[in-house]
Amino acid sequence: MLTKRGKYALRALIYLARHRARGLILIHEVAEKEQIPQKFLESILRDLRNEQIVRSKIGRGGGYELAKPPNKINLGEIIRPIEGSLVPMPCVNPAARQPCADCPKTDLCMIRAIMREVDAAMAAILDQTTLQMLVHRAEASEQQAIHSLHFEI
Repeated sequence: MLTKRGKYALRALIYLARHRARGLILIHEVAEKEQIPQKFLESILRDLRNEQIVRSKIGRGGGYELAKPPNKINLGEIIRPIEGSLVPMPCVNPAARQPCADCPKTDLCMIRAIMREVDAAMAAILDQTTLQMLVHRAEASEQQAIHSLHFEI
């Protein structure tokens, strides 16, 4: 399950992508516009900077920006360092290699088998979806909302 930390990371990066032409953007602006607690956002952006997804400059004229174009950043690159594993069950995590405590036959468990498929499908979607795709979706959604407004007197 995606945590608040993961959602905030995505919202912040979509904001940076949408305003990329402006260059460095103050963390205060991102926090305010996206309604993210600034201290929490600082921690998230620090982790993303360590993963070379964003870069920052300290001091006057400083701020944050994407480290590469939004069409070169996929959601898996963002979510994995922020969330860690998103596997639906512990026994599906190849790093843990631990069966569920209440499962008598791990190798024959059909729940585990289907959850492996769920995990693979989710990973494929995250790895094939770029930040630019989310920006396009956000812009299309906003345009649809504008066109659907009706005023009657």
